[in-house]
Amino acid sequence: MLHPETGTPRRLRPPRRSSSGPTDRLPGVRLLPAPARDRLRRWVIGVLRRDEPAPDYDRPLGDPGLFGPDTVTWKIHADFPSMMAGGLGALMLQALHPLALAGVWDHSDFRGDTLGRLRRTIAFVARTTYAPHETAERAIERVRAIHRRVRGTAPDGRAYSAEDPRLLTWVHCTEAWSFLRGYRTYCHDRVPPAMQDRYLYETARVAEALGARQVPKSVSELETFFHAVRPELACDARTREVLAVLDTIRLPIPLAGLSRSLFLGAGAALLPDWALALMQRWRFVRLRNRAAARSLKLIAPSLRAAMAEGGLAWRACARTGADYFELFKWPAKDEG
Repeated sequence: MLHPETGTPRRLRPPRRSSSGPTDRLPGVRLLPAPARDRLRRWVIGVLRRDEPAPDYDRPLGDPGLFGPDTVTWKIHADFPSMMAGGLGALMLQALHPLALAGVWDHSDFRGDTLGRLRRTIAFVARTTYAPHETAERAIERVRAIHRRVRGTAPDGRAYSAEDPRLLTWVHCTEAWSFLRGYRTYCHDRVPPAMQDRYLYETARVAEALGARQVPKSVSELETFFHAVRPELACDARTREVLAVLDTIRLPIPLAGLSRSLFLGAGAALLPDWALALMQRWRFVRLRNRAAARSLKLIAPSLRAAMAEGGLAWRACARTGADYFELFKWPAKDEG
């Protein structure tokens, strides 16, 4: 994208703002004042990006990455509160598959560096969603290289491999389901069904690039997949330890315990009834999780506004010349 007179690259311009303020076009009523939102944003960025610098999301201009601003994926992944809750919910679901859990148990420091694993997962989703095409492709190849080394034998004697297409499909489905449900719970509850199907169709691209096969590409196919895989799931001693580790994760921000309880509870509130029954999360815990979900709904608009300007989705919109605030608009009717 060159300047028509000088022939030099255009100066990067931020997404268009409304005249009444940079985040007034975002959904929800913000409870926190702007100074508090600014501090919140600095804390969150410190938690999520401490391990390594974020890649350049600003160049090359015009590069849409793997998806682009017209996709449903950019819309769903733009909402920070629902992505955080959905990501934690996905980790809980993933722990229910003994073979998927075995790979994490044997080949990662999840128990000693839970926050680091969460950061790396968030970074992968962010790069494959919003980074320029080359950066996104490199992220996928890096994960494929890691997967080639992850193989072994589960406690029940079955061999496992991180390259197993069905396990890759399981991990993808837990994430896609949790992100979509998180968005509908904490951001916008009237995502048209056709748009939900389109989201699953779009994100299947990344799963297939990692080696997944027969990836569900609609809500009905996703429900069918979960029904088929349920007999393979279990909540054993390893699962309970992983869930306990999540319950004690320390976030290096003020009120870390409260923040952890808020997001973990909101993430657990997204889980389907069959998963909660398998985890033996009964009435009191479910009530506590619902209270966390209600609290996150109240604070989500403030979090959304805090993480908007200068965030990765914002930068990707600037790179492509798109209007960031359009990511939060949906058609009034179900337009397929």
